[in-house]
Amino acid sequence: MSQQQMQGQPMIILGDDAQRMKDKSAQEHNISAARAVAESVRSTLGPKGMDKMLVDSLGGITVTNDGVTILEEMDIDNPTAEMIVEVAQTQEDEAGDGTTTAVAVAGELLKNAEELLDQDIHPTSVIRGFDMASEKAREEVDEISVEVDSDDREVLTQVAKTSMTGKGVEQHKDLLADLVVDGAQAVSVDADDGSTVVDLAYLRVETQTGSSAADSELLEGGAVDKDPVHEDMPTDLEDASILLLDSPLEVDETEVDTQVSVTDPDQLQDFIEQEEAQLQEMVDQIADLGVDAVLCQKGIDDMAEHYLAKEGILGLSRVKKSQMQFLREVVGATIVSDLDTATEDDLGRGSFTRDEDEGLFYVEGADEDSHGVTLVLRGSTEHVVDEIERGVNDALDVVADTIAQGSVLAGGGAPEVELAGRLRDYADSVSGREQLAIEAFADSLEVVPRALADNAGIDSIDTLVDLRAAHEDGDTQAGLNVLSGQVENTFDAGVVEPAFAKRQALSSATEAASLVLKIDDIISAGDLSTEGEEDAGGPGGAPGGGMGGMGGGMGGMM
Repeated sequence: MSQQQMQGQPMIILGDDAQRMKDKSAQEHNISAARAVAESVRSTLGPKGMDKMLVDSLGGITVTNDGVTILEEMDIDNPTAEMIVEVAQTQEDEAGDGTTTAVAVAGELLKNAEELLDQDIHPTSVIRGFDMASEKAREEVDEISVEVDSDDREVLTQVAKTSMTGKGVEQHKDLLADLVVDGAQAVSVDADDGSTVVDLAYLRVETQTGSSAADSELLEGGAVDKDPVHEDMPTDLEDASILLLDSPLEVDETEVDTQVSVTDPDQLQDFIEQEEAQLQEMVDQIADLGVDAVLCQKGIDDMAEHYLAKEGILGLSRVKKSQMQFLREVVGATIVSDLDTATEDDLGRGSFTRDEDEGLFYVEGADEDSHGVTLVLRGSTEHVVDEIERGVNDALDVVADTIAQGSVLAGGGAPEVELAGRLRDYADSVSGREQLAIEAFADSLEVVPRALADNAGIDSIDTLVDLRAAHEDGDTQAGLNVLSGQVENTFDAGVVEPAFAKRQALSSATEAASLVLKIDDIISAGDLSTEGEEDAGGPGGAPGGGMGGMGGGMGGMM
C-alpha cells in the first residue's frame, strides 16, 4: 500500500461485492443504454408512427405512440436510461409536445459522439462543440421562425392538427382542433406587458366512453360526473346559490375506540336521536344560508341526504379536490372547511343542468366575470378516449405556447434540415476539434426527417437528398409530407409546429447527451442493507446486485 502511495498511484477501496466500469467501457455502456431508449420510441415519430402496447404487472394495458407516456410506463432498470427518460419528462413539462423528437435527437447525438470518441477526441471537446452547436441552432430557430398573431385562428388550428396527427384522432382532428383552439382562446388573458397568457388551469378535460369522438364538445363552465345523493333532489337549477364544502356532512367520530354500556332501549334511542339532531342542525345551517346546491368533497350521511332532499337542496358527494378548485373559479365561490364559519359571501352562483344519458351535471357560472371551460372528450372505449385525451392535452399545450410566444415553424423535418445546413456552415468558422462535434450535431438533427420517412415506408436516403437539395435552393420550409411522400413547402401544406417546442427539444437533447458523455466511471457496491445485517452473499446481498441492468445495454429495462 505504501509503495503504491509513493508512486502516486490513486487508491480506491471498495468492498468485495463492488463492481466498477470506467473509461471507454463506461462510456460505451452509457451510450448503448441511452441509444436503446431512443430506439424504443423512434418508430412512433410522425403521422405514420407505430403504436406501442404497454402491459403493467397487473395486466393493465396502455396503447399509445406518445413518447413520454411510453417511457414513463416502461420498466426501466438502468440509471443512464433513466436520465434519457428525464429528457422526455422535461420536454413534456416545458413544451407539452416534441418528446419523441428530443429523445431521438439525444440518442443520435450520443451515437455520433461515440464515433468521435473512437477517434480519440476528448469528451470535453465533444461537449463544448455540442453546446456551441445547440446555442447556434436555437439562434437560427428564431431566424427561420414565422411570427403569428395570438388571434390567428388558421395558424393555431394548423398547430393543433399537426400535434394531434398520428395520435389516434385522425378521423376527427378537424373538430378536435377547433375545440382546442376555442378552449385555449377562452382562457387567454392580456398581461400587463401587452402579451397574451393562456392559463390552462381554467380549462378542464373530462372524458366519457360509449360514444364517438365526433360528439366531443366544449362547455362553458364545468362538468361533474356525479349522481344526486338522493333521488328526490332537484337536478336542474337556474341562478342557484352554490356551497362548496370540503368537510363531511357526517357525525364526527371519536378519535379512540369507545364502548358504551346500554341498559335500557330508550338510551339507544337517545343516541340515535342525538346523531340525527346533529345532522339536522348541519342541514339547517346550510338551508339558512339560502343554499340551493351543495358540493361536498367528502361523504354525506344517509340521514343528511334525506334532510337535504326535504329542503329541496341538491347534494353531490365525493367530488374530486381538483374539480372543487376548478368549480370555485366557475361559480365564484369560496371552498368552506367549517360550516359554523360559512357566510353568504362564501357562496357562488350558477346553474345546474342534468344530462341523464351520460350521468353528467353541467355547471355554468352566473357571473359575467366567472371563467372556466370544460372540454368533454368522448370515445368508443376507454383505450380510445385515453389516447384522444393525450393527443388533445399535447395540442392544448402547443397552442398555448403559440399564443404566448407568437412564433411557429414549418414541420415535416424542415427546420432540422435547415438547421443542419446552417450548422455545417457555422462549423467551417470554428477552429479546433469542436468543429467536428458541431458537424456531428448537424448530422444528428437529420435523424428527424429520416425517422419520418422510415416510419412512413419511404426511402430515407432519397428523402434526405431531396430535402438537402431543396434547402440549398433556398426553400427553408421544405419538408417531407408523409401523406403524399413528396418534399414540399410544409408550412403551406398546414404542417406547423411551435418554435418554442423546437428550441426546448434542442436544449433538452443537448443537455442529456452532455451529461452522459461526462461520465467516465461507474461504481456500484451492491444493494444497501441494514447496518449489521449479513446475508449469505455478504453485505449487500449477492455480488453484482447493485449494478442492476448495467451489463448489457438496457439490462433489465423491460
